[in-house]
Amino acid sequence: MEINTNLKKILKAVKDHDISPDEAMVQINAGFSLEVGKIASLDRFRRTRCGIPEVILAEGKDPDHLFSIATSSVMSTGRCIITRVSPEFMLIIHKWADENGINVVWSNEGRVLILGRDPLPDKTGGIVGIISAGTSDIRVGEEARMIAEEMGCQVLTAYDVGVAGLHRLFPVLSEMDGCHAYVVAAGREGTLPSVIAGLVDRPVIGVPVSTGYGYMGKGQAALASMLQSCSVLTVVNIDAGFVAGAYAAMIANLVVA
Repeated sequence: MEINTNLKKILKAVKDHDISPDEAMVQINAGFSLEVGKIASLDRFRRTRCGIPEVILAEGKDPDHLFSIATSSVMSTGRCIITRVSPEFMLIIHKWADENGINVVWSNEGRVLILGRDPLPDKTGGIVGIISAGTSDIRVGEEARMIAEEMGCQVLTAYDVGVAGLHRLFPVLSEMDGCHAYVVAAGREGTLPSVIAGLVDRPVIGVPVSTGYGYMGKGQAALASMLQSCSVLTVVNIDAGFVAGAYAAMIANLVVA
């Protein structure tokens, strides 16, 4: 049974006398979670409750479990977002989606896969800017982009504008002047988010990226540098593009609410 996971629509249906309060309670209670065998319990109301859609992390999951979770999710709720997807699994789920009339959006760089029977979410008017220091950081920026767009934001991107050539940054910031929040991904010494936070009057979310080598490599130096920033800066975990994109979208959506 397909469950309506939009609480406002359920409550409006009660107000309009289309369904009874008891029927509404059945829909709400049935819609709270989706049990997938004995392996998963999906949170159907997360988007309604928190403004952030339920997202499935592919990394570390058994492929058969992941397939069951993804297909159950999209067939029940209409949309499904999966992060850290391997190209091999993408081909498997894409074949299934084609056979079942499911739309597929895939970011090869960000390794994000979105399955949908429903149309894209309505645009909110929120605008998020995503900037990467180097081309090695694009994968994290693309993960953030996909999530912010799924949350209804317009996203502007600029990649490979790190501090080794700081002059590249100023035209980008001029073009992104209307953004409500920025996601800045940087590896190595992780300087770029601090620089941008010292130049703009909007929230900046720094994402340390697991690039770099030797002492404090793999994102550790970048994380430490961002945490010690003298600019006002929010910092997420290493490679946490999803968290940064969702957080930026929440800020942007609050501005235009």
